[in-house]
Amino acid sequence: MRTMTPSALLLPACLLLLLGVLRSKAWEVAVKDDSNRTCIYASMFMNFTIQYETNNGSFRNTTLVAPSEVEHDGSTCGNITVPPLLFVDLSRGHSWSLSFKKSEATYQGSVITLRYNTSDAVLFLDGKPNGTVIVETPAAPQLLASIPLKTKYMCNNPDTIHTENVTQIYWNVTLQAYIENGTLADNFTECVADQPTSAPASTTAVITTATPKPAPSKPSTGTYSVKSGNETCLLATMGLQLNFSQMNLPININPNTTTSTGNCGNLTANLTLTDSIIGIIEFIFLFANGRFHLGEAHITLIDKPSDFFVNKNLSSWEAKMGSSYMCVNQQTIEIAANISINVFDVRVQPFLVQNGKFSTAYECSLDDDGILIPIIVGAALAGLIIIIVIAYIIGRRKSYVGYQTL
Repeated sequence: MRTMTPSALLLPACLLLLLGVLRSKAWEVAVKDDSNRTCIYASMFMNFTIQYETNNGSFRNTTLVAPSEVEHDGSTCGNITVPPLLFVDLSRGHSWSLSFKKSEATYQGSVITLRYNTSDAVLFLDGKPNGTVIVETPAAPQLLASIPLKTKYMCNNPDTIHTENVTQIYWNVTLQAYIENGTLADNFTECVADQPTSAPASTTAVITTATPKPAPSKPSTGTYSVKSGNETCLLATMGLQLNFSQMNLPININPNTTTSTGNCGNLTANLTLTDSIIGIIEFIFLFANGRFHLGEAHITLIDKPSDFFVNKNLSSWEAKMGSSYMCVNQQTIEIAANISINVFDVRVQPFLVQNGKFSTAYECSLDDDGILIPIIVGAALAGLIIIIVIAYIIGRRKSYVGYQTL
């Protein structure tokens, strides 16, 4: 962290192109004391991906998006014995709060508390109503970092917090607590993710010319898993790219910014990959007649959670139960008219994982080069036979030239 005067803070252009137009307005709250002076100020985008149980015992994901207009009744400036608290009502029984603490020279967020209501049938479609669930995060990455007093905190890049059933994402954050005299500070502390990387100085002027944008490199292969209790029940390795019709080039999914969650059942299993910068990709596997296959795939963008892409009619990655599926060559999974997923070096086993290791692999037909040689040899022999037959017929006809029938 560093303290500096205000400057322009922008998301990378490629990310803006990927995520589309930002929602027009972040929510904004100013908590005031008894003298009507601001003591806490906050403005940010945030959403929460929640895994919940349905009425038939399966598990699904849903996304709770903070509206652009929120109520903050329940917030308090605090006093000697009670710390400041920022409370935000997300409507329909959902809420979010952040408490603060300070030392002699700094302040920081103390505890994030998310409350969500599983009886909300709009958000939790076919969900098993269990009432209000409380998720407390006593420590988080950048949002709860120490900030110098009389300084506001700013972070444009996404900040992600993972708990067992909830992934929280915050971005375009401006925040200050313990505000003196009701005036928001001019100086701010910039999060590490927003700070530019330094480049070596050069005294030589370099003239460059525009060159065509190169095609993206093959994505790095990530290793992902899902646990049931202490045992691994789903394993997957793969490299992923997202293809958007509005963009000329696909976007690589970075395994270093991606985490895996999911659920394993007897007939279905799901793998949810959350990239803290781009969004959420969910693969749903089905089991029937002794074999498994990829039956559904979902995509949700972080910055446009209302844009939900799904294909429920897939029949890919099929293999015998108790084995794994493997394909080295590139495959493309169509999700919707304007979006697809390129998959490289995939190996997946959604059922009957033993000792946390893949079982014998079933290789895809794209990788089966062994059959090419017999086909080529067979075609060559067939061509040779045809040539011999034609030559034989021509030879017989020539043998009758100059003879007359009696």
